[in-house]
Amino acid sequence: MNRNSLRTGAIAAAIALLLVSGAAEAQNLRRVAPENLTGYWFLTTKSVSPDIPNTGRNLNQPTCVAVSYMIGSDGRPQNAKIEKVVPEGDLGQVGLSIVNQLSYVKGTQNGTAVPVQTYYVTGFNLPEDPAKKTEILKKCALPGYQTT
Repeated sequence: MNRNSLRTGAIAAAIALLLVSGAAEAQNLRRVAPENLTGYWFLTTKSVSPDIPNTGRNLNQPTCVAVSYMIGSDGRPQNAKIEKVVPEGDLGQVGLSIVNQLSYVKGTQNGTAVPVQTYYVTGFNLPEDPAKKTEILKKCALPGYQTT
C-alpha cells in the first residue's frame, strides 16, 4: 500500500468522524417549544417577504404550517425543515421561506448563545374567530419539545 492511499484513507476517516460528531451534536440540542423560546432567543425580525406561489394545492384553505429549525450561535435559523402542513398542500414552502428570514438575539438564559432546536407555526387564510383560529394552529404543534 502506498502513502497516498493511506493518506486518502485517513482523510476519509476524519471526514466520517466529523459527520458523525455533527449529527450527534444536533441530537443533543435542547429542544425548546416556541412559547418558551424567549429565555433562550428573542426574535428580532420585524417583517418578512415570503415566497408565495401563484398556483398550487389548497392555497385558499385555512392552513397551518410547522417548520422545525435550529437557531445557531449567530442567531440565524439553520437546517429548516417542513414538518407539518394541515391540510396538505403547497403552503409549506411559504412557511419555510418565512423561517429562513428570521433572526434572533440571545436571551437571559443563554449567556453563551447556545444553539437550540425549535419550531415555528404560521397560519394562512385563518378565520376571524379566535377559537377557530387557535383550533387550526394547534394541529401543527410538534411533540417532543420542552414545555416548561
